[in-house]
Amino acid sequence: MPVSARYSANQLPMLQLAEASQAVQKREVSPLDLTGACLAEIERRNPELNAFITVTAESALEQARRAEAEIVRGEWKGPLHGIPVAIKDLVETAGVRTTAGSAVLKDNVPAADAEVVRRLKAAGAVLLGKLNLHEFAYGASGIIGHFGPARNPWNTAHVAGGSSSGSASAVAAGLCYGAIGTDTAGSIRLPAACCGITGLKPTYGLVSKRGVIPLSWSFDHVGPMARTSADAAIMLQAIAYYDPQDIYCQRFPPVFYPSAIEEHTSALRLGIARDFWNDVDEEIGQAVDAAVAVLISLVANVRDVGLSLDTDRTLVGAESYAHHQASLLQHENDYHPETLRRVRSGAHVTTLQYIQAHQDLLRQRRDILQLFEQVDVLVTPTTAILLPALADLQAQPDLLRSRELQMLRNTQPFNMLGLPCASVCCGFSRDGLPIGMQIAGAPGADGVVLCLAHAYQKQTGWHAKHPPRGN
Repeated sequence: MPVSARYSANQLPMLQLAEASQAVQKREVSPLDLTGACLAEIERRNPELNAFITVTAESALEQARRAEAEIVRGEWKGPLHGIPVAIKDLVETAGVRTTAGSAVLKDNVPAADAEVVRRLKAAGAVLLGKLNLHEFAYGASGIIGHFGPARNPWNTAHVAGGSSSGSASAVAAGLCYGAIGTDTAGSIRLPAACCGITGLKPTYGLVSKRGVIPLSWSFDHVGPMARTSADAAIMLQAIAYYDPQDIYCQRFPPVFYPSAIEEHTSALRLGIARDFWNDVDEEIGQAVDAAVAVLISLVANVRDVGLSLDTDRTLVGAESYAHHQASLLQHENDYHPETLRRVRSGAHVTTLQYIQAHQDLLRQRRDILQLFEQVDVLVTPTTAILLPALADLQAQPDLLRSRELQMLRNTQPFNMLGLPCASVCCGFSRDGLPIGMQIAGAPGADGVVLCLAHAYQKQTGWHAKHPPRGN
């Protein structure tokens, strides 16, 4: 049954966020139309995908009604007004449980919103609920968690990537138009690559982490996950503000990201970090090589650059243990055994080791600035291996650990460096599973990263493909 003269109810969930936003602004569809379509899709697909832990249907419909009334009165707040999005269940939401995917927090209902949620609400977004994740965000596969694994909508036998597994699955499957993820070693970009969407890990400190359950304060980032770089830019615009109450937040010159992505790329200098191609699956290497050929046609010049594949886990281990130490005394049996093993591994980090690792982190974040005197953007494959099957990882704990390390190998160095870094879909394997390419930039150059990603997506059609929608 038609919702408007232009879109049917069946078409609405698969619109890009920017398309849905324009349709709302032009009064071609209403926020209620979009919200109802997403809730119907959640009801139909979530039992199979397990992307949502909590669906807040009643409050979402109320928010949609309010947004519709505001827009009718001429009180349009911007491109997120009336757009249904969802939140990783690591991010605190007032009056709505925030579980971190763990039995430890299965009944946890925060009293206040995280700053990123507050900003989304101020932008008029409609919040559909909370998204599944790898328990406490401590894993790359997304298969460990109290509520079961989120599944990949391209093939539900495969992982959706982690830790923001539900965020990527929900966006790719059309259950929401955008989502908030977090990224400590690749947890936005990896699931974005696995599910064929766009995910941005912003510059360290650009987006407030206040009210987000930490994994590692030195590496945690909060960022947007959406179908396109244009959609990610709209979301980033709403959440990228200095928060004086977050000691990790930094001031950056203001950028209007939806305009920044339309800048010309012809003057950009592209760096190819060839070490990130070592031991990459042949299908991934071929897809990213083809994508690089497109990028070369869009920029001024290209050069190979050296970039360390530093994957030291000292700080992550120590900081995760520091956060969980008190909880372990009361809720040890509520942690998944593998999560418990990972958390406890940080107990052995000495004070000297921590100080040395933190000094090394600061040194690397300063030294990387020299590279950006030679190039403006860097490109690598997002992952080194094709998507593992859920059953294989669930059956073999040792395989799970080794595969997760392989999956994070190319993403984790950018958390160490604190650089803005996006993953965009650049092709599919012979089995029909998405392949991702990473684009990174200098600190604060999030707009440049999204700009090149946007230029690439205008030249290609990978981002416009949709997974099967089921029955």
